[in-house]
Amino acid sequence: MSKICQITGKKAQIGNNVSHSKHRTKRTFDVNLFKKKFFYVEENCWISLKISAAGLRLINKVGLDAALKQAVAKGYCDWSDIKVIGD
Repeated sequence: MSKICQITGKKAQIGNNVSHSKHRTKRTFDVNLFKKKFFYVEENCWISLKISAAGLRLINKVGLDAALKQAVAKGYCDWSDIKVIGD
């Protein structure tokens, strides 16, 4: 899977490096992504997500279940993309 947050849908953007002489070369602005494990109480299991810092703040604000339902509704991830860790 590429560098996309599974909760917010944020992905890398393309821009320019601008030198002192104003010479421009292409570069990417990557998302602050990391893998994080969460305990999903509704399913009584651990899940692993590729999540950005903004996605983590959203989970802390509205809760894991509501954030996952929003992400699936907006098409950022699918229930099959969410990795269940161990049983």
